[in-house]
Amino acid sequence: MEESNHEGSAEKFFRDFGKKFDQFLVEAKDASTRVEADLKKKFEELQVAADKFKNDAENKERWKEVEASLKKAGEELNNAVKAAFKKGQ
Repeated sequence: MEESNHEGSAEKFFRDFGKKFDQFLVEAKDASTRVEADLKKKFEELQVAADKFKNDAENKERWKEVEASLKKAGEELNNAVKAAFKKGQ
């Protein structure tokens, strides 16, 4: 009888262990799903920030070109005005 009691305890232990292990697997899967979702969200946020940074950098370069062109046009206009008044005198 003692031997069957021992076998019953072992069966109960493994049954409880199996249930706890199954629960652990479910919780681990849920946790990995949450982590994956969080990582995807952070990755998307980083992509948006990178695109914004790229656009800002490109816009700054474009505005540098516009500024240089306007400066050159202003110098040419200044030279044209000086030439027009010089010839008129």
